[in-house]
Amino acid sequence: MTVMAEIVMRVRLVGGDQLDVTYEEPDTAEEDVVLQHALETLAQDSGVLRSKHGDRLLVLYGRGVSAFELAPRGAVL
Repeated sequence: MTVMAEIVMRVRLVGGDQLDVTYEEPDTAEEDVVLQHALETLAQDSGVLRSKHGDRLLVLYGRGVSAFELAPRGAVL
């Protein structure tokens, strides 16, 4: 059985736009670990995070993200 934790984030881009994306990590059961990995990745200038916006694959580049938030129940997709 594969364990996969998923978080939903509202991402604010440098240009002012915002969108809600999901990010998941296989073999990780805890949402806190997934959140920490996303933070560490986006904090790097060359950080790249593969996520989803609805059914579409979305790649976020750390230098293009100004902020993101995570609600207890996640953002609305």
